[in-house]
Amino acid sequence: MDLKDQLKNLFPDHKPETVEQQDKTSDIWLQDDPILCKYEKRKGKPITIIEGYTGATEDFKLLAKELKQTLSVGGSFKDNKIIIQGDYRDKIMAILKDKGFNVKRVGG
Repeated sequence: MDLKDQLKNLFPDHKPETVEQQDKTSDIWLQDDPILCKYEKRKGKPITIIEGYTGATEDFKLLAKELKQTLSVGGSFKDNKIIIQGDYRDKIMAILKDKGFNVKRVGG
């Protein structure tokens, strides 16, 4: 007798709920102007900077969190810029293009 059967015996009137899975597409506002993706070195370490988003700050913060989790890297959100540790321009540009953003590579 497995756990489900035991629970059915304890709670015969209970009907399990179906959990709806959320879409991977988020409700982030897409803009017409391109988002800029830059590469810099600060204190000798490479960073990738994403800026130029004209939507809500909360949407940009969600995008920063999602990028950091997808790439498994550290970073921060400061002054309406996403700062990602390391040189991930190509991967970030691919992720943003898949989401529907227009991305422009700046520098190098």
